Order: sequence, then C-alpha cells, then structure tokens
Amino acid sequence: MLTTKKWVVALIFALTFSAIAGLIDHVDANPESETLPVLAMPVEYINYTITKVNGTLWAQVEGKYPLHFLDESHGVVSCVPDELPMVYPAPPGTTNIHVWVNGTELKWSNWFYDKHHTSIGDWEMIYSVVSPVSEYFLLTIHYEHPVEVVNGSNLFLYDLNIRDYLTTLSNTSVAYFTVRFETGVSDVHAYTTLTDSFWNPKNFTSSSERNVETVAIEMRSVLGEQLAGDLVVMFNNNSTQIQEGLPYWLVAVPIFIVAGFLMTMVYRRKHR
Repeated sequence: MLTTKKWVVALIFALTFSAIAGLIDHVDANPESETLPVLAMPVEYINYTITKVNGTLWAQVEGKYPLHFLDESHGVVSCVPDELPMVYPAPPGTTNIHVWVNGTELKWSNWFYDKHHTSIGDWEMIYSVVSPVSEYFLLTIHYEHPVEVVNGSNLFLYDLNIRDYLTTLSNTSVAYFTVRFETGVSDVHAYTTLTDSFWNPKNFTSSSERNVETVAIEMRSVLGEQLAGDLVVMFNNNSTQIQEGLPYWLVAVPIFIVAGFLMTMVYRRKHR
C-alpha cells in the first residue's frame, strides 16, 4: 500500500495557471511504487475582462482548471498526495489575488526564491498549498493586473506551460479563452509565443454586443506535436470606458443636440 506522508508535488502555474507539474522524491518515499501518478488537465477556461480605471487599462482574469490524478499503469489512482504545493507566476502589478479549490479559498504568500520567465519579462510568483487533495478537484484563480504597454501597443500574456500535463493517459489539453473588452478597442491581434523573439499570428473569433467586443480563442495542445507556447493578445485603445447597461442613444443624442445647437448659433451669426 502506498504512503503519501512525504509526497510532495511542485507545480509551476502560469498566467495565469497552466503549469509544469512534477512529483519530487516520490520513489524514495514510496519504494514499492513502480509508476508515478500524473496530474491531468484536459481542459481549462480563462476569462479576461479589459476595463479602464482612472485612465489605466486593467485585465481582470479568472481561470477555472479541472484537474485529476491518473496512474500510468492502470489509469486509476489508489492514493493521492496529502498536499499539493504550488507556485503561480503573476504579471507586474498584480493585485486582488484569490485562489479557490472546490470552492474553498486558500491562503497564499509571495514566492521569493526565483522568478518565472516569459517573452515579455520575468514575473514574480505566489505560493499556495492545496490540502487536502482529492483525485478530482477544481482550481479557480482570480487576479487583476495593469495591461502592459510594449512598443506603444497594449497587450497581455497568458503563460500556457502545458507540456508536463500531456501524457499517454491524457494526451490532449484545450485552453478556452474569452476576452471581453469593456473599453473601445481596435486592431486586436492574437499571437502565440513559443520563443521570445518569434511570435506566430493566432486565429480567433469576435463578436460585438452593446458596444462590448468579445474575443474567443482556442488553444489545443497534443502530446508529440509542436506546442504553440504562450498566448499574447495585442490591441489599441481608442475610446473611454463603456458603461455597463448604458444605451448608446443616451450618449449619442445629447451630443447631436449640442452639435446642432452650436451649428444653429454659427448660422444665425453669419446671416445677421
């Protein structure tokens, strides 16, 4: 029978969450074990809301990550670790961080030992521990950070570090992104960034309703195939904050009235 008292799992969660997962010292702590359980994440859902606060663009991020353990030899897990330590990269200026497992909020602290490299800079990380751990669990994380400006363009990056979640038992993982722009934008582009210097254009779909543009992006990772890398969304901001629920006519009509009044005054002055 396996023991889990000394079982430690280290996770590098990416920006947002996708992570490098590994089991440390498992064989030493469990000499009778011939295979290592693996952590699988076949799907993840990441929602971004882009807003403007006091003239600054902010990204509100919430990710949902259903995870479960698998056993390489049988596909079932007879035992899971007692706890699951994790570190999570955070973009510059990140605030309002919350981490939940199965609806229970976890404590977290700053991780000072190293940083996480991305194609737009090295990020600080936070540290938290999932305990107790179940075979299946849902990790949810919320945080907010200023949108970065690089070479005059607004952008944000999501670190999709999915490689070690892909195994023969769970060989595919799909990340679904929804980006809601609650401020006027133009020239929206998406890229994948396998390396720091080379970015590949990424297709996406978009829709608009009540002056709010929503972008949907899907990234599929498959074992044995070239991985796309991280996701970058770049855009220009070209208007003030859109107020939720404020009808367009309520803004447009007063503008037209004022413009019409000014034109009338100018006309009367010219024809006196």
